[in-house]
Amino acid sequence: MGQPVAMFEFTARDSEKATRFYTELFDWKAQPIGDGYTLIDTGAGEGAIPGGIGEPQRGDVPRTTVYVRVDDLQAYLDKAVELGGRAVVPPTALPDGYGSFAVLADPEGTLVGLWA
Repeated sequence: MGQPVAMFEFTARDSEKATRFYTELFDWKAQPIGDGYTLIDTGAGEGAIPGGIGEPQRGDVPRTTVYVRVDDLQAYLDKAVELGGRAVVPPTALPDGYGSFAVLADPEGTLVGLWA
């Protein structure tokens, strides 16, 4: 069985405006957790994927990132490098027990998040 898509993330220069836009457009529920970041509940039921909306990191541009659930962040970063990609963000712990994440770039530079 393959690794499932676990969550998505939108970044926007005005994360509050983006949160209002997406929650009103899709009737999603928002839960601000601080530092300009909001968790998004896309709905109940099988197949519903949660997400987040925040601000881009310094020097970055707004974008959408898909996070894939994996059991070993470093192992998947290493495998990505072997396959011609590159590691962009090393394994990083999230606050409040939300797990850890990393980011890789595929051979063409598309960013993909990993979450464990």
